[in-house]
Amino acid sequence: MNSDRWLVLGLGNPGDQYASTRHNIGQMVIDYLASDVKFSNHKSKTQIADFRVAGKSVVLAKTLSYMNESGAPTKALADFYKIAPANLIVIHDELDIDFNTIRIKLGGGDNGHNGLKSLTTNFASPDYYRLRMGIGRPQAPIDPADYVLKPFSQPEKKELADFIARGALAIERLIEKGLDYAQQEFNK
Repeated sequence: MNSDRWLVLGLGNPGDQYASTRHNIGQMVIDYLASDVKFSNHKSKTQIADFRVAGKSVVLAKTLSYMNESGAPTKALADFYKIAPANLIVIHDELDIDFNTIRIKLGGGDNGHNGLKSLTTNFASPDYYRLRMGIGRPQAPIDPADYVLKPFSQPEKKELADFIARGALAIERLIEKGLDYAQQEFNK
C-alpha cells in the first residue's frame, strides 16, 4: 500500500437536484479544495482531482453513485491507487452535531449513516478518518431522511461558505499535522 498518498472522499449524491443539500456538504468541501484543479472521471465511477498538501499527494474524490452505494466505487479507487483505509478521509454530514460544527475522528460506528455503512462494509473496516460536518437535527415533524435532502436554510447559508472553508482547512491540518493536532484545532 502507498503510505504517502491520501484519498479524501466527499460524500454526497449525484445530480443538480442534490448539489446544494445538507447531505452533500462533503462534496461541497471537496469542490472548495479543488477550486484550482480540474476533475476527471475515473473508471471506478468516481470523479477525481489531484491535489497536494504539505508535499503529500492527495486524490480528491466524489462518487458518481448515490451515497448509500459509495463504498464500492471508493474501494475500487483506493485499490487502484493502493491507498489503505489508514490514509482515507471521508467528509460527511452529521445530524448529531450542531450546524457549523466540525468534529474529526478515526474509526467508529456508522450512527445510521448509510454512506459510512457502505464504506465500512466495502473496506471491511471502520478504521478510516471522518471529518464530521454538523448539520444539526431537524425539529419535529420533519423526518431526518427528508431533512438531509433539503437545501440549507437562509440563516445557514450566511455561514455556509465559512463552514466549508473551515472543513477544507481541517482536511489540510489532518494530513499535514496529524489527528491530535487537527482535533485540538477543530473539535471545539
